[in-house]
Amino acid sequence: MALPSFIQDHIALPVLCAPMFIVSGPRLVVAQCQAGLIGSMPALSVRPAEAFEPALIEIRSALDTFRAMHPEARVAPFGINLISHASNQRLEHDLAACERQRVPLVITSLGASRAIVDRVHAYGGIVLHDVTNLRHARKAIAEGVDGLIAVAAGAGGHAGALHPFALLSEIREIFDGILVLSGAISDGRGVAAALAFGADLAYMGTRFIATQEADAAPAYQQMILEGTAQDICRTHYFTGVPGSYLRPSIVAAGLDPDDLPERQLGSLQVTDAGSKARAWKDIWSAGQGIGTIHDLPPVEMLARRMRQEFEEARHRLAAIPVATLLTA
Repeated sequence: MALPSFIQDHIALPVLCAPMFIVSGPRLVVAQCQAGLIGSMPALSVRPAEAFEPALIEIRSALDTFRAMHPEARVAPFGINLISHASNQRLEHDLAACERQRVPLVITSLGASRAIVDRVHAYGGIVLHDVTNLRHARKAIAEGVDGLIAVAAGAGGHAGALHPFALLSEIREIFDGILVLSGAISDGRGVAAALAFGADLAYMGTRFIATQEADAAPAYQQMILEGTAQDICRTHYFTGVPGSYLRPSIVAAGLDPDDLPERQLGSLQVTDAGSKARAWKDIWSAGQGIGTIHDLPPVEMLARRMRQEFEEARHRLAAIPVATLLTA
């Protein structure tokens, strides 16, 4: 699937930066887009609701100014994540703001919606939808989404249990639209691997928690820098939907990550767990790629590094002798 020209012609690296609740704000989105990466944030990161549309105007204005000052730069479009679950009382308010500001890319989560797709298409935007399995992918395709984000095992946030390659392969057999792959991708080599396997874009979140523009608590960022994949706990306890969280943050909240109380799967809500600990404010999310994250750079520096890693990976593959490929 060829990416739309408004994406393909304006990105410096095929990366969609995942929207992370509280962590992703206008400052991070602007920095990502200026670096040639598709920046995104959850609408719910901006509070109160009345501040959301001004935040969209702020992002668009900052990017327009940057383009005018740097006409040679590839400045990527931005996206907004809308939780389309019935529990989101702000959905209509935030969707209407996206319509008025013509947000180019809308990412929907927790329920694909033909009504949202139609409204975004009406002003020329596109809709991508988060899925964790083939059943959810089929439902989203039936609702007319333009692309699917395969949130596979190893990803942060509400992640699936299937290996990234398994999930991507199954979806690609039934869908020829835009396909984005998530799951422990934390550098340019991972981006190259995602594309080599058939994705159109790589979906990266955790790596951007440890950047200077992220709205993450210093203790959260330090936990990322010190952690490894073994520090990730997957549980549905905190929101009712399976998610990946940092074990040290669970311990800090006075809970045992290996002995969390029972909870009904699918009962989407935030629990206080009797300790006033809340996801994502107190119980912090991360993906399994944290073991290779060791610094806290500005986004622009990180993007340069990732582009170099991506090109090195491409050259490494191109350098494999044909005879080796034929006899392997």
